[in-house]
Amino acid sequence: MPRYDEVDVGTELPGQTFAVHRVNLVMYAGASGDFNPIHWNERFATAVGLPNVIAHGMFTMAEAARVVTDWAGDPGAVEEYGVRFSRPVVVPDDDRGATIEVTATVAEKLDGNRVRVDLTARSDGQAVLTRARAVVRLP
Repeated sequence: MPRYDEVDVGTELPGQTFAVHRVNLVMYAGASGDFNPIHWNERFATAVGLPNVIAHGMFTMAEAARVVTDWAGDPGAVEEYGVRFSRPVVVPDDDRGATIEVTATVAEKLDGNRVRVDLTARSDGQAVLTRARAVVRLP
């Protein structure tokens, strides 16, 4: 875990790319109880106007948070986390699936050994989360 006095505004966290396949969405549906067919049934998703099956928003949000929790070394160090969903992650039924590319930067040092981390999450070249921010307490 980085120490508060070792971190500066502008510090970049190690970015990560997450692969997303239909099987991940089915497993997430089982864990979350969200079996909405837009997350697993292509016919249904396209019938309601989506381009294809889309990842659960909370799945996308959780994948992005992994960049922060991996950097902090302790998920309990994350005191706040919030995002706005700007576009869905479209997950085609092929061998490639989709990817979520996440970068993050320390945007502000706060009182009490806390930092605000701003995240960027993109899929297929487009932002899928906006105003993604976490507050992390560091030793």
